[in-house]
Amino acid sequence: MSATYAQSIASRIDRLPATGTIWRLVLLLSVGGFFEVYDLFQMTYLPPGLIRDGIFHAGAHGTFGMSDQGALGAATFAGLFIGEMFVSRLADRIGRRSVFTGALLLYTAASVAMCFQSTALGIHLCRFVASCGAGAELITIGAFLTELVPKDMRGRAFAVCFGISYLAMPVLALASWLWIPQSPFGISGWRWVVAAGGSGAIVAWWLQHRLPESPHWLAMRGRMQEAEAIVQQVEDRVEHESGRPLPPVRTQAIQAPGSAPAAQSMWNQRYRSRTVMLITFNAFLSIGFFGFSQWLPTLLAAQGASISKSLWYAFVIAFAYPVSPIIGGLLADRIERKWLIVATAFGVVVFGTGFALSGQAPLAILFGVLITLCNTVMASNATAYQAEVFPTQIRGRALGFVHAFGRLTGIASSFMVALLLEHAGAPAVFVLISASMLIVMLSIGIFGPRTNNRSLDEIAGAGEPHANDMAPPLGTLPAGRS
Repeated sequence: MSATYAQSIASRIDRLPATGTIWRLVLLLSVGGFFEVYDLFQMTYLPPGLIRDGIFHAGAHGTFGMSDQGALGAATFAGLFIGEMFVSRLADRIGRRSVFTGALLLYTAASVAMCFQSTALGIHLCRFVASCGAGAELITIGAFLTELVPKDMRGRAFAVCFGISYLAMPVLALASWLWIPQSPFGISGWRWVVAAGGSGAIVAWWLQHRLPESPHWLAMRGRMQEAEAIVQQVEDRVEHESGRPLPPVRTQAIQAPGSAPAAQSMWNQRYRSRTVMLITFNAFLSIGFFGFSQWLPTLLAAQGASISKSLWYAFVIAFAYPVSPIIGGLLADRIERKWLIVATAFGVVVFGTGFALSGQAPLAILFGVLITLCNTVMASNATAYQAEVFPTQIRGRALGFVHAFGRLTGIASSFMVALLLEHAGAPAVFVLISASMLIVMLSIGIFGPRTNNRSLDEIAGAGEPHANDMAPPLGTLPAGRS
């Protein structure tokens, strides 16, 4: 009964128009995403300040005889791996909202602790713990948002969520440019940059009382009264805001008990190929995405810019982060999601080549903006896409599992990029990035299912839509008002 009722909940949400109530839910999740992005990308901007203080050392003279910036990236990716592989599983057990706010508290607390560290080892440990929370947050936002918005606006919802989340990038870049070369009130600037992210703990408390639990998750757990109350409240508000009756509820024909294959494992016959495809996708996406974003100031310095100028150029490029998903959002529900991912990955290859060959600051900034635009449009759509292709029962743990492989390659790429920069320069880094993006294009383009404007139940099915996708309005199910 809970699976059947969950199907009716999905159908009721999918028929809702995109009014202020729906967008408010998106905005609430986006606030949590802002602090997650701010925390995650500190590894990009902090190393110059840590080197300036003598905590980090340039080249291969850092902790354990390796690059300290590479080790910072490795600690970040190791924490993301643990958060995504293990902590995110709690979202399927105790709920999306609890993990969302709990993870936010974890990584802001670890960031505050990092402000008081004076050794590279202490910095790396705090980054590891903070990233455990950030990894769980990333997965939970993807699952949460997928289940809260109607099917015909999922692409736009993820674009808005990423656009607001990535506002953290210019904020972080500006704070780094202003503070890291300085010591306000006698305190190293990088400590102020890290401390600014600690306000997320207050935001977590505020969000906990305003976000509803996912009705999809509640219904699948058999908590039907709670799911009904949330959906009914959303329906009432949406109907009031739209000023007209809601459309009738339509759904796929309900399968007879026992006819549907088990959806409890990402390795069963239906989901195995998707799991393998997304493992490959994430493994190489991480190399391509973070190979540029994590090392941007360093790549700019390799082009001849000073530390101050490289941070300034990175600040200018960072404005592309919040703008790019909004631009992508105009296309997200019009162009099939998998092909938009393929196109933007190809853009990274083309513009990355231009960046590597550019010898002047204006060209480096231009190509940096274009790479960032493609990367962030690809990331927002990839997050939406991966959350769509698994069913509600396993969405949290399946997303965490496939994402985690990207964190393993992220650890390796942190040291690979450091070695390539030291021995071969920026062009070699972009050869690595381009090769990774070509594999991303092939994995999604050849093996990825279609998802645009399809219900979550339909996407979780075997493949193409069935002829009875648009069945008559539900009569026997608890479907709410028609």
